[in-house]
Amino acid sequence: RLGLPEPQPGLVISYSFLWSEEAEQGRVEGSKDRPCAIVVALDGSEPGKPTQVAVVPITHSPPRDPAVAIEIPRRVREYLGLDNERSWAILDEFNVFAWPGYDLRPIREKPGRVDYGFLPPRLFNEMIETIRRLDEQEAIARTSRDF
Repeated sequence: RLGLPEPQPGLVISYSFLWSEEAEQGRVEGSKDRPCAIVVALDGSEPGKPTQVAVVPITHSPPRDPAVAIEIPRRVREYLGLDNERSWAILDEFNVFAWPGYDLRPIREKPGRVDYGFLPPRLFNEMIETIRRLDEQEAIARTSRDF
C-alpha cells in the first residue's frame, strides 16, 4: 500500500502525465511516469467531495519556448532525489484530477512512496508567477484526467 501524502502546492509527485497533444490524439494514459509538481490543490467544498489537484510536468526535454518553463536547479534535483540530468517544469501544460486519482505512481527508488518532497518556496513562487502570466495570456493547456 502506498503512503499517500496530503496534496499540497509545491509537492512533487510521481505521476503518469498526459500531454495535451496526446489527449488530442485520443490517448487516455500518459506515455511515461514522471515527476510533476502540484500547483493547485482545492479541497472539496462538500463532505465526501475529493480534493481537485492541478499538476505541471517536470521533463528532461528543453522547452521549445523558454518563457513557459523554469529549470529545476541542480541542488533542488539532488534534494528531491531526481536524477542528475537537467530538468524543466513546463508551466503551460496542466493535468487536473480528483486526488488521488488513478495516475499516481510509486517511485522506484523510494518504495511505498509517490512523493519526492517539496519545491523550495522561492522556486515555487517563481513558477506560480509564470503560471499567472501565462493564464492571463490564455496560454495554458488543461487536460482533465477524470473521465
